[in-house]
Amino acid sequence: MSLKIGIVGLPNVGKSTLFNAILKKQQALSANYPFATIEPNVGIAEIVDYRVDKLSKLSNSIKKTYSTIELVDIAGLVKGAHKGDGLGNQFLANIREVDLILIVLRDFLDTNIVIEGSKSPEQDYQVIVTELLLKDLETANKALQSEKKNREVKLKTLTLEKVIGSIEKSILIRDIDFSDKEREIINQFQFLTDKPIIKVLNVDEDKLSLQHHPRGDVNITSGVMLEEAGGIEELKISAKLESELASLDEQDQNMFLQELGLSESPLNNIIRCAYKTLGLISFLTTGKDESRAWTVKNGVTAPIAAGVIHTDFKNKFIKAKVVDFNTFVNLKGWLAAKNTGKLRLEGKDYIVKDGDVIEFMIGG
Repeated sequence: MSLKIGIVGLPNVGKSTLFNAILKKQQALSANYPFATIEPNVGIAEIVDYRVDKLSKLSNSIKKTYSTIELVDIAGLVKGAHKGDGLGNQFLANIREVDLILIVLRDFLDTNIVIEGSKSPEQDYQVIVTELLLKDLETANKALQSEKKNREVKLKTLTLEKVIGSIEKSILIRDIDFSDKEREIINQFQFLTDKPIIKVLNVDEDKLSLQHHPRGDVNITSGVMLEEAGGIEELKISAKLESELASLDEQDQNMFLQELGLSESPLNNIIRCAYKTLGLISFLTTGKDESRAWTVKNGVTAPIAAGVIHTDFKNKFIKAKVVDFNTFVNLKGWLAAKNTGKLRLEGKDYIVKDGDVIEFMIGG
């Protein structure tokens, strides 16, 4: 399943640095001046999953394959973008193509990095959201004018009027209650504020340690502040730190993180948060040839999950052998799981769970 994340923010907030860190290579130009990014940078990044690593060792797999995400590093936004200021029209068009918006906000103290319009994380966030809302308002108004040429009042007209009224109250489209039929209409327009949003504060390294959390809850496993306000997740990362980590081997990375009081790269939280926000999970397959993570929507049935591996598997599905990951690893594989009664045979109605280790039985 393709997952496309757009990295957005004001100029010089660390978008390209973060993009390069996730890809672990210097693909995007990261420069100390506004609009270093003009055309969007696009890259595919692996989602490192410790479960795949463990299964690979357990099965002595020749190959291991992680899930992937597509990242789009989009040009910096400025106030007035909805009117075309800066690279506004291009910026907003690029956002329409992504599944999730990652809003990077400047919260670091390096005065050597040029400040281009940035004031504070809260104010910068409001600038970005306002520009997205104004663009959605423009889209809705144009669509409404087109609809009003028809004399008959339709549900589409009423739905667009509902959207416009909500936007004028600064309500994101994603936060409006729609009926199923209204939602079908809304999905036609790719409204920007209808997309899932994650806020990422780009902070100095010392703000990542557990003692530096003025607000929000601390995720103990990674030492990263994670709060949820208004249904929008907020994370803290240090793009500079992530850039430095990306250049190190795994052993040196772990030593560096330990010195900072962190058990893992805060970057991992972005991926987990993106999965949660988009309602995605991973199931696992393992064997001599390959151990692999597969991405599916939370709530899919076993035949649909099988179809992710190969389209023919969906229709030819018979049964699925299933063991949860921790049990599979503790018992060291399929045989012990079967002998202890922990292996389950599931049918077409089985709802796949995150971390399921599955072997599909497929007919001819």
